Amino acid sequence: MNNILASDIGGTSSRFAFFHEDGAQDLRLIFSIDLPTASAENFSALLEMLLAEDLPFAPSDADSVILAAAGPVERDGTYCNPPWIPWDIDLARDKEQLPVSKTRLINDFVAQAFAVKTRVGREAKVVLPADSAEGTIAVIGAGTNLGKALLFETKHGTAAIPSEGGHVLFPVTNSREFSFLTFALDELGESLLTVENVVSGKGIALVHKFLTGEVSEPEEITAAFSRYPETLEWCARFYARACREFALDVLATGGVYIAGGVAAKAPELLKAPAFKDEFLRSPRHADLLERITVRVMDDEQSGLWGAAFCAMQYLA
Repeated sequence: MNNILASDIGGTSSRFAFFHEDGAQDLRLIFSIDLPTASAENFSALLEMLLAEDLPFAPSDADSVILAAAGPVERDGTYCNPPWIPWDIDLARDKEQLPVSKTRLINDFVAQAFAVKTRVGREAKVVLPADSAEGTIAVIGAGTNLGKALLFETKHGTAAIPSEGGHVLFPVTNSREFSFLTFALDELGESLLTVENVVSGKGIALVHKFLTGEVSEPEEITAAFSRYPETLEWCARFYARACREFALDVLATGGVYIAGGVAAKAPELLKAPAFKDEFLRSPRHADLLERITVRVMDDEQSGLWGAAFCAMQYLA
């Protein structure tokens, strides 16, 4: 039996989970904890917060440690400077607190992609049914920000490719959306509008303010979507647009999996008619899109399961 420590370090929360893996490559979650990222002044302090807890085994006793971080990973899986966290992660610098020889950094949406191969992926709910063929799987998800990754099979096992696609430009398609573009750039003080500016928790608040003039927290808006049908329609359409564009970018014949806290907390977004209408909207490839199954992984620990699956592959 192997001990695995998995982590999903995000802009809001840093989640840690301890798993057992038996010889049959079966993962069993034995303990998990969420820590507020902003409460740590650096990565070392975050680890100190973790070590202060009553843990089932010490990180130094883990057979593999996989840390998923919300940003591009460099230096052969040992360094990440997340764009939405005020500190970096350097395994060489913080080697006293972790077993460096057994520790690796991966992008947080690489972890979400690997989650497709775990219990979380098997239990994912179908949003748009279709007969997806084998092939590349697109994984996308909005939370505090927006992430993307690809998953596919090779002769050596399952592979996941990271992406910083949340930072690409968001497309607008009509005069009212162009008005929203102007409004959003003024509100954000930016010169470019990116996908995660719009398809994220803060994007929901931005859309709602444009449509109603009200300033509200995303959680307040999603909890009252029944009172704001236009906000729901716009946000559903924008989320579907991001999913469609990514599916076409990578030719996701294996399907689209949606992760992230926004979909988990506001399932109405994916059930709204505007989501299906927008996802299938394409002047050339509507028939292709109709053959792509869209699912949602609404388990908010999906990144931890994916990181643990990655650890299991390294151990194998």
